[in-house]
Amino acid sequence: MMKVLLATTALVVAIAGVAEAKPYKIGISNTVQGNGWREEMVCAMKAQALASGEVASLNIAHRNTDAAGQLEDLRNLIQAGVDAIVVNPANPDGINAAIKEATAKGIVVVAVDQAVTEPSAYILSNNQEQYAYLGAKWLFQKMGGKGAVLYMRGAAGASADTDRDKGFKKALAEFPDVKVAQEVFTGWQQDKAKQQINDMISSGAAFDGVWTSGIDNVIVDAMKEAGGKMVPVVGADNAGFVSQLLNEKDLVGAAVTNPGSVGGAGVALALQILDGKKPASNTVLVDPVLWDNSTPEGKDMIAKAQNPKLSPEWPVSVSIPNYTTYSMDQVIACKGPGE
Repeated sequence: MMKVLLATTALVVAIAGVAEAKPYKIGISNTVQGNGWREEMVCAMKAQALASGEVASLNIAHRNTDAAGQLEDLRNLIQAGVDAIVVNPANPDGINAAIKEATAKGIVVVAVDQAVTEPSAYILSNNQEQYAYLGAKWLFQKMGGKGAVLYMRGAAGASADTDRDKGFKKALAEFPDVKVAQEVFTGWQQDKAKQQINDMISSGAAFDGVWTSGIDNVIVDAMKEAGGKMVPVVGADNAGFVSQLLNEKDLVGAAVTNPGSVGGAGVALALQILDGKKPASNTVLVDPVLWDNSTPEGKDMIAKAQNPKLSPEWPVSVSIPNYTTYSMDQVIACKGPGE
């Protein structure tokens, strides 16, 4: 009987401990600045922290750096005494040591957008392989199943890029008469991507379609400025590209959803775990949807998703069902607790 009483007392203390730990201190780590998708991701993290009412403060490490720099950022967050860390990892393996140090101290770690290989972390990401497969398959069909595609990837070494490469090549294998005219890494930077396609156009090399890893509206801009033939383009659901899909009469294209709001969903998942509600699996994937401007149904979906209040580089999908609870105004305001 004494053992039962002690166990019951321990359980009550544990439950009381969870309740007394609120409001929480959350750490955020991101390694890419100057990219609209990442900016929306950080704003979604802030908005969800504020909307939850469970977060006292955010410690945000938001800068351009590599895995070594992110290791330093994560260790600073651990020293700051955060309860959870939501991180967009620089690569799958490079920050595992810091993640392991964090989880050993009882800090919840959620990787968003891209996976990590450290098993003590949770992962909440868009399904990157399916993102690439859906768009590439649509593009190759629009090219008539043959021709040359310009393959504009993301950042070399990033797990999202690696997963998208698997999806792209899966679709490519289904269309043996489609060849890659040129493969480039944009680094998910608008200026770099525009220079790359301008160089491609200037070289006179032929291409019949462009697959982009989310740097899309500048590709359309470059083709318009060059004054040549407009070829089919696949991009993400960024506001600027979505507007082009509706308004550029010569553009045939498709947007694949890739919500930056996985950042907000990552904060929501971290809070659920801190509250004692662990998910059934350590990995949660958000499946993408393709919006095609060459069909009435696709145009209708694009029109409904368009939002002129958003920055052209922000995805128009600003929420994740069952996770994010903030309003459109809150994510646009980009304010966290105490700001």
